[in-house]
Amino acid sequence: MTVDLDGVTIRTAGPADASRIAQVHVTSWQSAYADLLPAEYLAGLDPTERARRWESVLAAAGDAARVLLAEQEGRTLGFASFGPSSDEDAEPGTHELYAMYLEPAAWGRGVARELMRTVLGAIPAGTPMTLWVLEGNERAQHFYRRHGFHVDGVERIDEIGGVPLTELRFRRAAS
Repeated sequence: MTVDLDGVTIRTAGPADASRIAQVHVTSWQSAYADLLPAEYLAGLDPTERARRWESVLAAAGDAARVLLAEQEGRTLGFASFGPSSDEDAEPGTHELYAMYLEPAAWGRGVARELMRTVLGAIPAGTPMTLWVLEGNERAQHFYRRHGFHVDGVERIDEIGGVPLTELRFRRAAS
């Protein structure tokens, strides 16, 4: 497979990027979770509402939490958000990948791989990292396994769109 990453840049996102991030967030959910969540819930996702949430996140982001944006020729292809772990059982210094989503058209092009490499390069060496993945999201689970993450046995149930879903925690050991 040839990866075409010509012209893709990854940079730190700011509040002005909120609407573009929100649009990617919504379209990615609508494609990635089509078999996991009700169609009416996915159709009702509102990019404007998501943009307001992302404006708050981006305004508060600093040294502790960061949001990276992947773009090409002015078009947002994806984003990743990460920072200190929010897990109650996290050891001090553990980081968490809060979110990583791409436009479906960018899937399989190497953009997520470059985002992940950038995230991993931005955390201190020797830092463990966790993330949560919906059970049944095989594409994401495969991607994270390829990047050294493994299910650690911790699960949680979250209700999304009126459906109880199991989330699996993945962990990447300090390297």
